[in-house]
Amino acid sequence: MTLARTLVIASVLAACVSTRLRAQAGIVHVVIETSLGNIEADLDSARAPITVTNFLRYVDAKRYDGGRFHRTVRLDNQPDNDVKIEVIQGGTLRAPGAPSWPAIELERTSVTGITHGDGVLSMARGGPNTATSDFFISIGPQHALDFAGKRNADGQGFAAFGRVTKGADVVRSIQQSPATAQNLTPAVSIVRIGRKQ
Repeated sequence: MTLARTLVIASVLAACVSTRLRAQAGIVHVVIETSLGNIEADLDSARAPITVTNFLRYVDAKRYDGGRFHRTVRLDNQPDNDVKIEVIQGGTLRAPGAPSWPAIELERTSVTGITHGDGVLSMARGGPNTATSDFFISIGPQHALDFAGKRNADGQGFAAFGRVTKGADVVRSIQQSPATAQNLTPAVSIVRIGRKQ
């Protein structure tokens, strides 16, 4: 093989590797270990940098370890809502004296392009710019939670930032667990959430 041909092949291979790395840039893999099994997810820090940075701050500080999924929203347990959704919600159990981080700016789905499809991770909130550590996972498409959606009167939607890649069966098991109204009884333990190498 000539030197010129070797250089061409090396250039093509380098371009392929570079393209693949660019395609993966901004994706952070995490594992959510629960008492019912593991959920793996890809977080999109390229499109939702504020939200992913916030979530990973809690992950890296081990604040979700020992937390819980405490809420299940099913079609049969939201009688006062005209717009029905299906999600599970989890978060930290804040230790006394643990530092509290400020709420983050709402990254709207109209800006990020990440909409609430099946298995999407998103931040729970009250009003806009109030999300801290609680997050939820959509079960089935939940576009009423997107910007201009009808679930919240403010129409601002919720900050979607990732997607379940493995463990959808665990998500559904959590959703179908015993509940009083929307409160899981008992809550499903989050053993830990960590980055997947």
